[in-house]
Formats: sequence, structure tokens, C-alpha cells
Amino acid sequence: MNFTLNEGIEILERTPVTLESFLTGLSKGWLESNEGDGTWNAIQVVDHLIEGEKHNWIPRLKMILQEGESAVFPVFDRASHLNGNTSGNLAEKLKEFASLRSQNINKLNELLIHHENSLDRTGLHPAFGKVTARELISTWVVHDLTHLSQIVRVFSKRYAEDVGPWEEYLGVLG
Repeated sequence: MNFTLNEGIEILERTPVTLESFLTGLSKGWLESNEGDGTWNAIQVVDHLIEGEKHNWIPRLKMILQEGESAVFPVFDRASHLNGNTSGNLAEKLKEFASLRSQNINKLNELLIHHENSLDRTGLHPAFGKVTARELISTWVVHDLTHLSQIVRVFSKRYAEDVGPWEEYLGVLG
């Protein structure tokens, strides 16, 4: 196993900065491109990450630490950000995400300081059953990396037809 809390936090701290740097100032063509029906563009990914900060990671960690396996996590609607409940421009969304993430990293540190051996504590996921705090936090980190990768893939595929014969050397297009 490779997970360490400090290394996980390194990624969690960098995601908002990475998104801000990568997305700020891009044209509508980049920001609104997707991979077709039922897929997300970069703005929708940011909206999804905001929803996760509000309703997923820390609430579930609190349940693991406070309730253990006595209660099942509420279902997280991974597509709730598509219901039109989000507002603001991209700059405002990135600022909100950064603020929520900073608060959640502080909460993460506070929660784990007061619970020795808390990474091995378990809770109940509605689909997977028993999960550990370590698995939840690891998933949070990989979830960030997945969505960063998704944005890069969507952007790359936007030019897929334009790269000509070089496509065979561009693994992101495969």
C-alpha cells in the first residue's frame, strides 16, 4: 500500500491551484467542449468537484469516525451539478472550490488529529459495503486526478482530427 495522509493532502491542496491555472482565461471552445452526449465539460467538472466538497468527502469521513458501521452513507448524486443548481462564472466557481477545499483539508486534519488509528476505522457505503477512512481519502485523491485527467483528455480530443498522422504517438487520444 502506498497511501500516506501527507502525500494525499499534497494532491488535494494542488487541485484547486492546478484548475485555476489551467482553466482561467481559456476560450469558450475549450471550456465547453466535451466528449458527446452524457459527458462533462471542464466547467461541469468544477461544478461536480464543488458538490463533492459540500456533500461527499468530509461528511462521509465524519460518519466513519462518529458512527462507524452503524449507519450507511447517504447516496451521493454524482450528477447533481447538472440539475441547474449551480451559478456564477468560472472564476467564481474556481474560487468557491478553492475555499471549500481549503476548509475541508483543515477539517480533515482536525478530524484525524483527534482519532488515533482513524485511517483503519470503517463505515458503510451504500453500494460497496464496508470501507475504511484510508480508502475514502485515497479515493478523494484519485478522484481529483481522474477529473484532471478527464479535462486533459477532453481538451486533447478536441484536436484529435487535426493532428493528422501524429495521432499514433499521442496516447491521450487512444
